[in-house]
Amino acid sequence: MLLSNRLKNQHLLWRAGFGPMAENAAALDTISQKKMWELLLHTSSKKPEKIDVATNLLDGLVKGVNDLVQLEKLTKEQKQAMRKQSRDDLKNLNLRWLDEMINSEAQLREKMSLFWHGHFACRVINIYYQQQLLDIVRTNAFGKFSDLLTGVSKSPAMLQFLNNQQNKKQHPNENFAREVMELFTMGRGNYSEKDVKEAARAFTGWGFNLQGEFVFRPFQHDTGSKTFLGKTGNFDGDDIINILLEQKQTAVFITKKIYHFFVNEKEEDLKIALLAKRFYESGYDIKKLMGDIFTSDWFYEEKNIGTKIKSPVELIAGIRRLLPLELQNDNAQLLFQRALGQILFYPPNVAGWPGGKSWIDSSTLMLRLRIPQIITANEAINIHPKNDDDVMMGQMTENKMMDKVNSSFAAKGSTATVDWVAVATIFESIPRENLLPKISDTILQTKSRISTVLLGKYLNNESRENYIKSAIINLMSTPEYQLC
Repeated sequence: MLLSNRLKNQHLLWRAGFGPMAENAAALDTISQKKMWELLLHTSSKKPEKIDVATNLLDGLVKGVNDLVQLEKLTKEQKQAMRKQSRDDLKNLNLRWLDEMINSEAQLREKMSLFWHGHFACRVINIYYQQQLLDIVRTNAFGKFSDLLTGVSKSPAMLQFLNNQQNKKQHPNENFAREVMELFTMGRGNYSEKDVKEAARAFTGWGFNLQGEFVFRPFQHDTGSKTFLGKTGNFDGDDIINILLEQKQTAVFITKKIYHFFVNEKEEDLKIALLAKRFYESGYDIKKLMGDIFTSDWFYEEKNIGTKIKSPVELIAGIRRLLPLELQNDNAQLLFQRALGQILFYPPNVAGWPGGKSWIDSSTLMLRLRIPQIITANEAINIHPKNDDDVMMGQMTENKMMDKVNSSFAAKGSTATVDWVAVATIFESIPRENLLPKISDTILQTKSRISTVLLGKYLNNESRENYIKSAIINLMSTPEYQLC
């Protein structure tokens, strides 16, 4: 099968971003993949602005509260207000970041950030800590992995989530040390239980204050000699991270996860080994690793195109990028995330979202196929996703809030105003007889195509714009659109 230039460019935009945008989709027939990659790098080169949604109310409550002891001095009502405001702000943070994925030129940065968001899975209710962790991830998304790993490991969000605030000499807590090795660097089976215990001792004293500042407490740190991965010394947490980065297995583990996410879940050992070797020798330069992938010929081979199931966030962002629209109810996007199994900032567990076929079951597939109709056809829908107390972090108040969103959503629907004129410009130079194949090539990444004869029975022929509109919505409502 001869792959078109458009298909290859769309492949790059779906994997290194969230799919083509209406305003530039027409240019994908002519621009080269090399030029497209350079453009993705250029538009993501500027340091991102921190997404800050914390309210003045919350600022006022925590002002002057520097540690957990002082927090206890707050009244019960003040603590409740802080928790409620943090939950509300966390939802706003979710929508603000999703908006960046949809509208920002920095597509590569936001897609890399989504990958690291799952790799460094973390869920805490404190909005300040979540904002800070997101900023660390977005700032270092394709810089040096060593900087990203160190920044995340010293973030109050991760230290709290993995219990290192309770990791003290003579009473070490192994949770943080174990996950740094198992999930962040080497992967399970590449270290011993003794290594976990010794690393935990080294991480004693690592903590934080309520302002979101990393704090090393020397009086809580175990200063004794430790033996970790064959090395012996009076190690602290920074030493452990450096030793982990010295292990070539860390480069292999990270490269394999990146290959799964950006290329294909079916591993090719030789390619991964070569990529990992170059990644290690570059000093863990993430940008160089992604360049090795996205500028290779094999990335654009047919077996790698249209084979990945879009995550719920990728699906929502991709629809909104190609269809410029204004939602009447932004909270509907939170409901879609929850019903489809991927709420930003609420990973299911420390390992993050498993991805792949786990995104699809009988209920989520039916909803996925209906989303384009729901948001563009003024269709009301009543969705009541099951309460998952693990995902919701035990916050039953959160579930009640979501029930309110459900009720509002069921009553009002998720109506949207779509700029169909902007969408139609993608195809303005295409003759009517070639219109449906062109639209199909723009919407779908898969080899399989729905019969044009069958599809034609469902299209609106009243005008060219209505024809384009109905073709896009119907194609987005197919199982093939779930793949990229």
